[in-house]
Amino acid sequence: MVQNLSAVGEQSEDIAGLAAFEAILAEDSRIEPRDWMPEAYRKTLVRQISQHAHSEIIGMQPEANWISRAPSLKRKAILMAKVQDEAGHGLYLYSAAETLGTPRTKLTEDLIAGKARYSSIFNYPTRSWADVGAIGWLVDGAAICNQVPLCRASYGPYGRAMVRICKEESFHQRQGFEILLELSQGTPAQKQMAQDAVNRWYAPALMMFGPPDDDSPNSKQSMAWNIKRFSNDELRQRFVGMMVEQVKVLGLTLPDDQIRFDEETGKWQHGSLDWNEFKEVLAGRGACNSQRLERRREAHQDGAWVREAAAAYALREQRVEVA
Repeated sequence: MVQNLSAVGEQSEDIAGLAAFEAILAEDSRIEPRDWMPEAYRKTLVRQISQHAHSEIIGMQPEANWISRAPSLKRKAILMAKVQDEAGHGLYLYSAAETLGTPRTKLTEDLIAGKARYSSIFNYPTRSWADVGAIGWLVDGAAICNQVPLCRASYGPYGRAMVRICKEESFHQRQGFEILLELSQGTPAQKQMAQDAVNRWYAPALMMFGPPDDDSPNSKQSMAWNIKRFSNDELRQRFVGMMVEQVKVLGLTLPDDQIRFDEETGKWQHGSLDWNEFKEVLAGRGACNSQRLERRREAHQDGAWVREAAAAYALREQRVEVA
C-alpha cells in the first residue's frame, strides 16, 4: 500500500511538473536546472550540448595545425587567440551540460572512447593556409547561422552560454573572411589557393546543418521544445543566401552552379549534397576521424597530472576551510 501511494504521489508530481513545463514553453520562457523537465527533454539537451562541446574541442585541431606555419607573427597571434576561444567555448558548454546531471568526466570518456559524436566538418584536413580562411568564413559562418537562434533556446544555461559564444564566433568569421580577401587580392597563385579552399569546404559547411528535414530524427521534437528555432533546411537556405553576397566581395565563386533564389518560396536553392559522404564521416570513416580522436586521447592523458594537481589543491583548500 505504501508503495502504491508513493507511485501515486510521483505520478501527481509528474503531471504537475509537465503542466508547469508546458506553460513555460508556451510563454517562450526558460527552463532552469532545478525546474521539472521530461526525461526525454533532459536527454536531448545532454546529447545536443555535449556534441556541441565536443565539436568545439575537436575543432581546435584543424587550425592549431597551422599555428606554427602561419605566414606572419600577426597571423600566428590571431590564430592562437582563436583556438583558445574554441577551448573556452567547449568549457562553457560542458558546464551547461553538467547542470543536467551528467558529469564532465563521463562526457569526456564517451568522446575519447569514440562513443560520442561531434560535427563532421572537423574530420576534413586543412591542406593550405587558405583552408584556415575557409574555415573561418564558411565553417564559423555556418556555426553563427545555426547558433544565433540557440541564444533563445528554452534551456537557460545553454542559451546564456550561446550569447558569448556567438559574439566570439563573429570575430572568427571576420578573421577567415579577411584571410581569403587578402589572398584573393594577391598573386594569381594565392587567389587560386583561396578558391581551392572554398571549393573543398563549401559542401561540408552546408552539411554542418544536419541532414535534410525529412531525414532528421531529432529536429521536430527539438523545435517543439523551443531548443531549436528553425529546421536544418531553413538554416541551410539562409546560409547560402548570406554566402552568395559575401563571395562577390571576395572575388571568388561558390562551387555550385545550381544556386538560385526562388521567387515563389522566397528561399535560396542550392545543388544536391553528397549525404552518403556525410554518413560515412559520421560513422568514423572520414579522412581524419581516427587522427582527431587519437590526438584528443593523447591530450587527455598528457593533462592527467594537471587534473590531479588541481584536485589535490581543491581538497587541501577544503580542509583548511573546515579547520
